[in-house]
Amino acid sequence: MNGTAQGPLLYIRSRALPLTAAALAGIVLVSAWAADWLQDHFDHTGRVPVLVLAPLLASAAISTGMHAHTAELDQTAVRPWWPRRLLHLLTLTVFVTGALALAVPGHPEAFGAPGMVRNMLGATGVAAGSAALIGARLSWLPMTVYGGAVYLAAPRTPGGAAAVWAWPMQPGPQGAAWAVAVVAYVAGGALLVVRGARPEPV
Repeated sequence: MNGTAQGPLLYIRSRALPLTAAALAGIVLVSAWAADWLQDHFDHTGRVPVLVLAPLLASAAISTGMHAHTAELDQTAVRPWWPRRLLHLLTLTVFVTGALALAVPGHPEAFGAPGMVRNMLGATGVAAGSAALIGARLSWLPMTVYGGAVYLAAPRTPGGAAAVWAWPMQPGPQGAAWAVAVVAYVAGGALLVVRGARPEPV
């Protein structure tokens, strides 16, 4: 096997990408079922738990998958690893965001696909930045704690200051919530791509 083909294969193996993809597929399927069930038994606001929980789980799978099971590869590689990390992050983000958006169709004001896309971007950005700062294995923790606190404390009325600090609980059209989520994704993603996941003791 030549070096051109070996590099990507080594990266895939070192990040256990097939396992991450399988976990993400499971999250999408369960989210689609839960959103449909909640829609049938409640109204459109019943889908809010799915819009909050599904991105938390998916972003956790993506960020913990950034853990290098053979970290020495990064240290000895001739070529930089940041392009592979960028492709890794973007590919999984696009795949999962699109699939989850299809799982909760609906109008923006009805906690449908736009809200899911926004929450997926924001949660992934926070988890990615956490992987760079505290390590991939614990990268799920900050967004999970924050998301849980926001879910319990967010006001029922959307907009206002809550659109900034409680962005995961906002309906789709809230511009301030989108701004926070996009900034989180760009900043957290860039930090992870440039630095990689923080090395952790074996």
